[in-house]
Amino acid sequence: MVIVATLLLLRHGRTTANADGGLAGRQPVELDETGRAQATAVGARLRGLPLAAVVTSPLVRCRQTLDLALPQFAPTVEEGLTECGYGAWEGQPLKKLAKDPLWPVVQQHPSAVVFPEGEAMAAMASRAVAAVRRWDTRLTAEHGPEALWLACTHGDVIKAIVADALGVHLDLFQRIVADPGSVTAIRYTPIRPFVLRLNDVGGDLANLVMPRRPRRRSRKAESDAPVGGGAGSGATGPER
Repeated sequence: MVIVATLLLLRHGRTTANADGGLAGRQPVELDETGRAQATAVGARLRGLPLAAVVTSPLVRCRQTLDLALPQFAPTVEEGLTECGYGAWEGQPLKKLAKDPLWPVVQQHPSAVVFPEGEAMAAMASRAVAAVRRWDTRLTAEHGPEALWLACTHGDVIKAIVADALGVHLDLFQRIVADPGSVTAIRYTPIRPFVLRLNDVGGDLANLVMPRRPRRRSRKAESDAPVGGGAGSGATGPER
């Protein structure tokens, strides 16, 4: 079986906590007016895509985003996609947290961070990556290698998944950006993932739908990177 399903990572729309400069964490904060507009706008971009499944973090801001963006779907809750457990940091203003001695560690060495009364950032990354890879394998088996599916989750979770896909250490994940309402696309293959879109907040997503191809194509061909850049993300791997 050639595993080349495509994952769309959707960050929830802006929340009241985002607008106020606070760290929401796992608190039940909701979308603000801008966040609702972002969810509606990304829904127009996603409309018509043949999504094999939609999964979501259990937190209300993700559920609200999907209610507006993809009302025709009944998302499946995936606990592995929930926000990092920031513990005692949750609900605090970011300006205040920036003065905490742990803040520089979060910025420069996040793999070493365990939030007070909360979760280790490395543990968050591990369970999030495991969740999307498990879903990707399952949906490819059920729907074929052209499967396209979506997961709605949170900024740090998306950054951790992207870092894994890029093969970079978690300590570099602060270099990655995932804005509210953005789409990031990753295609997994037997040898390596391909990051097709990153922090995409506009434009057509239709070219992420994989055309059906003859099954004679080798596993190696699906995992090869096109030398010189190739013909575009809809044709990952050099043609044989």
